Amino acid sequence: MLAAYVSRFSSDSLDGLVVDERPAPPVRDGWVVVDVRAAALNHHDLWSLRGVGLRADQLPMILGTDAAGVVDGREVVVHGVIGGPHGRGVPADEPRSLLSERYDGALAEQVAVPAWNLVDKPAELSFVEAACLPTAWLTAYRMLFSVGGAQPGQRVLVQGAGGGVATAAIRLGAAAGLEVVVTGRDEERRARALALGAAAAVEPGARVPRADLVLETVGRATWSHSVRSVRPGGRIVVAGATSGEPENAELTRIFFTELEVRGVTMGTRDDLEHLLAFLARTGVRPLVDSTFPLADARSGLARLAAGTQFGKIVLTL
Repeated sequence: MLAAYVSRFSSDSLDGLVVDERPAPPVRDGWVVVDVRAAALNHHDLWSLRGVGLRADQLPMILGTDAAGVVDGREVVVHGVIGGPHGRGVPADEPRSLLSERYDGALAEQVAVPAWNLVDKPAELSFVEAACLPTAWLTAYRMLFSVGGAQPGQRVLVQGAGGGVATAAIRLGAAAGLEVVVTGRDEERRARALALGAAAAVEPGARVPRADLVLETVGRATWSHSVRSVRPGGRIVVAGATSGEPENAELTRIFFTELEVRGVTMGTRDDLEHLLAFLARTGVRPLVDSTFPLADARSGLARLAAGTQFGKIVLTL
């Protein structure tokens, strides 16, 4: 089968990428093989190519955490979190992992996952739209609602317009009656955030009204601004640090203003079911930046690495 995989690690993340034939997924008890129709790209794929979270003895490793496809005529979305406290299909003591960390990922014609990890795809969503959801949109949903506890009428600050989590948070938040304020590096991204439903879009570091909740995925470049921008007793939910670890943890402000800081890695299978139902009922859809055939995975990953996308990049089969 055709697949995009890591052959070796490189600081130039695309040097070790190969798109070529790989063996079909092995058959395991309690697992199923999904015929992939669409698979979305994430920064996780770029980190894997650099060797983050992988060892050399695991190579070659097929990339990808997000997929939608078909199993025996059933249209499904793949929940990419394998094992952990809520998982099935692996030993109970096996640590949680994401597809492409311990088991081959979804950038392939087929992917094997525990049967429990499949969620029915609503007929209202295309395969491309559904493939956008299991990482970025699921993370945004969990940050806003399951962990963030956002309520209609509250103000939410989203750091970094343009990324998959940020665009998902804008659309989900606006549909749920939240006042979404977004920071963006350039005027075009801020304008697009407003078009997606943000109530305001400002330059990074700009003074904003105090937020009830801050969604933080950028890290060093925005952390101090996040801590200063949340109201006393408010909450910051962290799901990434794409610009690196903060140099100053701002602990004094955190304890003095009694802030709550919570971490999120994707979401549960239940969260994914709720997210799919939310989209099917409201008509909200993922923003797709571009699509590429699986055979041209390199172009898609190059666009992601360049940081010029707005929304999700999806590979199609």
